[in-house]
Amino acid sequence: MARFFKILSLTAIILLTACDEGRDAGDLHGQWRMSGSDTKFIGFSGSVTMFRSLTEGEVFGNFQHVGDSLFIQCYSIKELQTDTTIVEESYGFRPFNNIRLKIESIDDDNLLISKGDRKWSFYKY
Repeated sequence: MARFFKILSLTAIILLTACDEGRDAGDLHGQWRMSGSDTKFIGFSGSVTMFRSLTEGEVFGNFQHVGDSLFIQCYSIKELQTDTTIVEESYGFRPFNNIRLKIESIDDDNLLISKGDRKWSFYKY
């Protein structure tokens, strides 16, 4: 009987933490597709972000959303130059390990971010 309660307690903890998965991401939570591209996606969950290019690969990082600012710290697990290339060249977000962007607007379906005079538009899919 004690084993049953341990399993039940563990299951409850896992389910409760799974429900909190997207909380830190707020309105950013989910998968976003870059407008005008069939191959570039960005995802936000918890405090983790993922840049995915169907032709080049994917790169993970941590993010923080403060007011209208978005701070992203990318990580190259295998320390490959292609990871930096995906983020800096394919997406145009620089520098790889200290990205600072402005959230121009966000709603349930659209995300517009900018840096200086450059803007990127995404839609939720």
